[in-house]
Amino acid sequence: MSQLDVIVAVAGALALGWVADLLTGRRGLAGTTLVSVTGAICGWFLAVRVFAVFTMDQFGWVWWSLAGSVICLVAFILFRSKR
Repeated sequence: MSQLDVIVAVAGALALGWVADLLTGRRGLAGTTLVSVTGAICGWFLAVRVFAVFTMDQFGWVWWSLAGSVICLVAFILFRSKR
């Protein structure tokens, strides 16, 4: 049962990257997926290692992970170069 939250976090990060690619209308699925997964890792790191709000046995770190993914995707869409 402890792997279920990891599966949900990975699937959520991939889904958020896919949705961000669809919303922007560009064909950069690899870029948005990479940014989304990196943001999810950063959100996990903040929740579990920095602030110690949750442990890996709890489900709350998944929400932090997905929030980190959303924040990174918004920054990526706003600040990437538009050649």
